[in-house]
Amino acid sequence: MKIGIVIGTNEPEVVWNAFRFGNTSLKANHKVKVFLINKGVEIEEIKDEKYNAKEQADLFLENKGRILACGTCLKSREKESSKVCLISSMKDLLKMVEESDKVLTFG
Repeated sequence: MKIGIVIGTNEPEVVWNAFRFGNTSLKANHKVKVFLINKGVEIEEIKDEKYNAKEQADLFLENKGRILACGTCLKSREKESSKVCLISSMKDLLKMVEESDKVLTFG
């Protein structure tokens, strides 16, 4: 199955759970893409001892998950593309939705 996950928040517990779900899905042999939008593009700045979102995001990338990030949202925060946040567009989000069997949103 192809699963699309949209993350629109930088709230540590929500982002942590979104990536935990993504990692669980990858381990079950599903293809998973994450699209970061709104405050979701700020995930690299999340610092929380209890909900280590960075650790889960890194594991997601190691497990061959793909993370895309809204370029307009990045630019409005004066951020650039990174290993975690690859600049993408609404067309990329649309493509992810069209290709996915299921789409989940977090935040």
